[in-house]
Amino acid sequence: MSFDLLIKNARTRFSGKETRDIGIREGKVVEIATNLKADSKELIDAQGNLVTETFVNGHLHLCKVYTLSMVGEDALTSYQGGSMGKAMTAIELASKVKEQYNESWIIENVRKAVKLAVKNGVTHIRAFADTDTKAKLEGVKALLKAREEFKDSVELQVVAFPQDGVVRDPGAEDYVDKAMQLGADVVGGIPWIEYTDEDEQKHIDLMFKLAKKYNKDVSMLIDDAGDAGLRTLEMLAVKTIKEGWEGRVMVHHARAMELYAEPYFRKVVALLKKAQIGVVSDPHTGPLHARVRDLYDEGVNVALGQDDIADAYYPFGRNNMLEVAFLAAHLLWMTTLEELNILYDLITTNAAKAMGIKNFKLEKGNPANLVVLDTETVWQALTDHNPPLYVIKNGKNVTL
Repeated sequence: MSFDLLIKNARTRFSGKETRDIGIREGKVVEIATNLKADSKELIDAQGNLVTETFVNGHLHLCKVYTLSMVGEDALTSYQGGSMGKAMTAIELASKVKEQYNESWIIENVRKAVKLAVKNGVTHIRAFADTDTKAKLEGVKALLKAREEFKDSVELQVVAFPQDGVVRDPGAEDYVDKAMQLGADVVGGIPWIEYTDEDEQKHIDLMFKLAKKYNKDVSMLIDDAGDAGLRTLEMLAVKTIKEGWEGRVMVHHARAMELYAEPYFRKVVALLKKAQIGVVSDPHTGPLHARVRDLYDEGVNVALGQDDIADAYYPFGRNNMLEVAFLAAHLLWMTTLEELNILYDLITTNAAKAMGIKNFKLEKGNPANLVVLDTETVWQALTDHNPPLYVIKNGKNVTL
């Protein structure tokens, strides 16, 4: 027996105090056992540290990273105001940056952010690119270029995202269509930004039409404001079921959910489960958030995302999902050891499932997407949120 890569003395999340050796060949985990004796082209000694699946960022506006200085603080102030009542105003203010959009400078910011992802063990990102009459295809082209450049270390799922609406922004639908022709992976949407219930439904219908035309998954920012009357989450779930797109839709934010009356929340949960919709929450980027623990307990596939890096909505961010989970532990008040392990799932296996990534768990026969951390426990990993010692993507050591 021989391996391309052998990780010795690895503590997994389920091996207790014992360690395991992990043998990797042709990009896959082919053996997990104690004291493997075999030749290997490359050897990593984990020294008893934790080895897990790599990290997954289910939501990042990658075309906007590092644009805060171009926008100013007005949008940030509006978005993060106490009740999030000015969220729509914030989006309108932030959209001004797109008047300067050009692939040439966007790609430089994107490269910086994706290199941070590799450093921090993030190997899969659902990456949003504004695609509308202001941004045109500049962000999409930059993200598609980065997808190719970093394909060996990070999988970018490029979302063509009509940030300013579809009905509100005549012509945006055509740009999303063109983005899909260029090779975008996912059809985006933000129906709550439209002015009327009728237009919200039309927004969803038009984007689903494109998703079915190109046989693509769907990701939509939903009900991202402090308004308990927002109902686009329900609209999207019903549409998903009617179109037979179960398991192919993700929703992001759904912050209004925190304000829903309990009977209505339970109705929405039932629809989410029936539609097999994944929910990505970014609790650190706004004062309201989806009911993450309740969704998890009900069996809804929920995950965490970075959302923003130094843009009009959030001034920080390092593409570090351990840091995101650390913040979520405080904001969601999930601080028991059991809950810390749940949070770790929300940035690894749960997030992968929400993104439609199959065979992601650290198991024999699955692709070897692994991190070797600098600590023995999930608790300490979240406490320190340090970069991994090693990052393995499809069986290759891509550590920076």
